[in-house]
Amino acid sequence: MSIPALDLPALSRRSLLRQSALLAGGAVLSGLPFGRALLAHDGAEDWPNVAALASRYVSERKVANLLVTFGWRQEHHVHTVGGGTLSFARPTPVDENALYRIYSMSKPITGMATMILIDEGKLGLDQPLHEILPAFRNMRVLVDPEGPLDNTVPAERPITIRQLLTHTAGLGYQIISKGPLLKAYNELGLVGGRVSRMPIPGFPAVTPAPGLEAWADRLASLPLMYQPATRWSYSCSIDLLGRVIEVVSGMEFEAFLKARIFEPCGMNSTWMQVPQSEAYRLTDNCGIVGGNPFPLDPGQASIYLDPPEVPAGGGGLVSSPKDYDRFLRMLLGYGMLDGVRVMSEEAVRVGTSDLLPATVDTKGSWMEGQGHGAGGRSVGQTFGWGGAAGTLAAVDFGLGLRSTLFTQYMPSEAYPIRDEFLAAMQADLAAMRMEKAA
Repeated sequence: MSIPALDLPALSRRSLLRQSALLAGGAVLSGLPFGRALLAHDGAEDWPNVAALASRYVSERKVANLLVTFGWRQEHHVHTVGGGTLSFARPTPVDENALYRIYSMSKPITGMATMILIDEGKLGLDQPLHEILPAFRNMRVLVDPEGPLDNTVPAERPITIRQLLTHTAGLGYQIISKGPLLKAYNELGLVGGRVSRMPIPGFPAVTPAPGLEAWADRLASLPLMYQPATRWSYSCSIDLLGRVIEVVSGMEFEAFLKARIFEPCGMNSTWMQVPQSEAYRLTDNCGIVGGNPFPLDPGQASIYLDPPEVPAGGGGLVSSPKDYDRFLRMLLGYGMLDGVRVMSEEAVRVGTSDLLPATVDTKGSWMEGQGHGAGGRSVGQTFGWGGAAGTLAAVDFGLGLRSTLFTQYMPSEAYPIRDEFLAAMQADLAAMRMEKAA
């Protein structure tokens, strides 16, 4: 099959700038006196503008599906708005059990797994990384982030766990780095999330490193982009935490996630590799070229049906709206879900707070005027992150509200769904306020 050329790396960089939209919406929610909102499982009546947005995108066949969920405090059932089908070719409707590639929405999960180990005293928030992974002891830093790899200076301070959680360790990333460093990342197979079994014109073919241990060792051989704890720069640091978790816990990374988060949270549909028996639930991921969608990663022939060479804590998970809502619900319960203690209250409070090192200058970065916690953005009483294929999720501790947006297309800025979703939320919230005041 011939696939149109996609500039996925560059487009992904731009799209990530929009990930603050959902969290900005959380600030709009503050102090809202909900009336009948969120009392019915179908939330379309109380969120008519959100429902209209979803309906428009699906009816115009821009996306095969767009499903928004809202949950209130610890209520068991999620309330859905929107819908659609698993793909343009398959008429099966999506629901809360449909499977989506959540990409960077994996990061808060890995972040909370790290917080569990910190809470148990097996890691220190400000512990030097080289105490766990000795290869990172004597790091070098590029004089020019886009310059030659042999033009470096010594790192002025060690990389710490806090820096890895907050993208302040100075590491690069396939979707951020440029020049010789990007070339080296590709040559060494330092990949994050997967895209498709099919070759994509304009997207370099990369052979992933043979496992997470090799991935981490190869990463340690390259210089940093910036001095640790000086700048916020989106990075592969959350993927590296997967290897940290393995070493500290003595368990394979995904096995740790399953035992400590997925099973106690009842997240039965979250994997690095989707079982073949569950492929019927997996949505198609579409590429958008010239406003037209085409199957980039068909669900029933997805690359996510294959085992990952590198289990990527920063972008490797597939999950369902129901499962991710349970993760958010656990956070809103400060570590408790259905009577099960998954994390300590302190671990949740610290992990969802602003953990940026005091020495970091955020001016001009995506975090300017905002904070970053354990794998997600922290703004006021909200915490969350988004994914490269159009997904979003956040919790608002002030309101006790959990919310997600699930759709599946790349690059995510091909459509202004995130901005329009925020505007639709604001309009619906304003109507709720007026109704409450009447």
